Amino acid sequence: MKRWLNKMLVIFVTIITLGFYVPANLLEVDAENNKNNIPKSNVDDESSEDSLPGEALTKDEALSVLSEQAKEQTLKKFGPRITPQVEDEFYSRILPNIEIALNELIEKTEGDYRSLSITEEPAKGYGERIFHVYNEETGQDIALFHVRRDNRPLEGYYFNFHYHIKNDEFKEHHTIGEIYWDKNTPPKWMS
Repeated sequence: MKRWLNKMLVIFVTIITLGFYVPANLLEVDAENNKNNIPKSNVDDESSEDSLPGEALTKDEALSVLSEQAKEQTLKKFGPRITPQVEDEFYSRILPNIEIALNELIEKTEGDYRSLSITEEPAKGYGERIFHVYNEETGQDIALFHVRRDNRPLEGYYFNFHYHIKNDEFKEHHTIGEIYWDKNTPPKWMS
């Protein structure tokens, strides 16, 4: 299943960017195949390491990939029973704020943004986790994106989107936004 999702993501990104972005793992395979075609003087030159094909990913491209993964994971978390009722508000109010938060994370990571990735399994049932942004090289979480169900007396249920960051040891809630559900209890996540 994971391999299938990775292949679909690569195809989707390829179509969306019209070939402007090539996943780093494909470039590494291509570079390995073409290694013998590079003149010896360029292989030993330190300046050639600064322009590796896998490092061609710009901050905007990294943001685009992370945003797409974030959208997919959030819609997966909603499941088929919640998505139709909150989808419009999610696209108009929540997703832009998630993208702003992801952009801030990319800016703060300096050159390490190329190794940022998003977890693939949101929490089911009543769990808050939508996805975590982590560093693939170290395996450490950078940010935790969550959605909580708030039941306000006489108002009803709200979905409260927020995130936690490593810099404050994941203690503070950084608000993304809210979506009103209804006075009735919402179904479990992913149901």
